[in-house]
Amino acid sequence: MPVSATASAMLIPLADCSVRAGFPSPAEDFSGKRLDISALLIKHPQATFLLRVAGPSMREYGIDDGDLILVDRAIPARHKHIVVAVIDGEFTLKALHQVNGTFRLKAGNPTYPDIVPKADQTLEIWGVVKSCIKCFE
Repeated sequence: MPVSATASAMLIPLADCSVRAGFPSPAEDFSGKRLDISALLIKHPQATFLLRVAGPSMREYGIDDGDLILVDRAIPARHKHIVVAVIDGEFTLKALHQVNGTFRLKAGNPTYPDIVPKADQTLEIWGVVKSCIKCFE
């Protein structure tokens, strides 16, 4: 199901500070403006879908088993985009590599082979991954 274009905004507080991933910094004031997360992530509501990832083939791209990906079908896929592709009716999540008119779908895990569509196979790029949502317990 696409994301509803009429869904009401959910404004979440955006702190006026950043959090360091290195050395700690003094605490700052956390008051700030409110941010609509859907406006930040979704550019084409009628063409945007959430999909749950199954499997570890994209872990080197930071996409893990169980993550949610936000896929925009309105964006033309280009070289090095992470895409949802359909090969002979089967969905897969890979990085698109296009060189001299040849397409290859690259896994983000060395234990998974790249996919090079054969002449008798159909390849459709279903959508481009715009973001990944991880949930931590």
